[in-house]
Amino acid sequence: MRQRRWLELIKDYDLEVHYHPGKANVVADALSRKAHCNFIEARPTDQIIAAQKQDKGMAHIRDEIDDKKKACFKLDEEGVLWFKNRLVVPKDMELRKKILDEAHTSMFTLHPGSNKMYQDLKQKFWWTRMKREIAKYVSECDVCQRVKADHLKPAGMLQPLAVPARKWEDIHMDFIVGLPRTRKGYDSIWVIIDRFTKSAHFIPVKTTYRAKQYAELYISRIVSLHGVPLTITSDEGSLFLSRFGSNCKLLLEPN
Repeated sequence: MRQRRWLELIKDYDLEVHYHPGKANVVADALSRKAHCNFIEARPTDQIIAAQKQDKGMAHIRDEIDDKKKACFKLDEEGVLWFKNRLVVPKDMELRKKILDEAHTSMFTLHPGSNKMYQDLKQKFWWTRMKREIAKYVSECDVCQRVKADHLKPAGMLQPLAVPARKWEDIHMDFIVGLPRTRKGYDSIWVIIDRFTKSAHFIPVKTTYRAKQYAELYISRIVSLHGVPLTITSDEGSLFLSRFGSNCKLLLEPN
């Protein structure tokens, strides 16, 4: 879409496009690089210092600094607490929200994603669970949820599976449970369907069967007739499919 917009913009101009490799462009255009500026309009140093003094957790860290137990923390001449070279932000939710707001909605940032916002903020500030709070903040931003494009598959609607090229290449399996128990103890039916021809096998099973027993049944009743499929779809959960696949692999491997 971006390339299409560019084509619409430049189609009325008579120009030639020349490619210049990035490695050769040693002195890059300053406008093409993000400036590392102080995006916090009014740096709340005084608020942070006052909040640090009121935070009980900060007092505990100060005591450990005096005992030389916290090598990564330090106090400057003004008594401000630092984590390495990053200013420690106390557990003041109003103060943290102000920092997050200016780092996300100011004219210098323009709603960055959670990873980008974290990379920008961690250069100057530090607090516990900082990355988690930033991710939560970005996920709750109304502008980001409304405007930003979703680069994943469309959410909220079922997507059809691709049609297989050959029969018994792609199968689906499911279970019919809660049936009356037979004389041999069977109380469920294992349904295995070929997605191409819609032909199916109905195998009586017991709810007490393990993955190994299902693998043995599958090889003797399905693989012996139709061969090994390329894909298997099921809603039985990843744990069952993982154990089922591992047992099938062991049984199919040559001794």
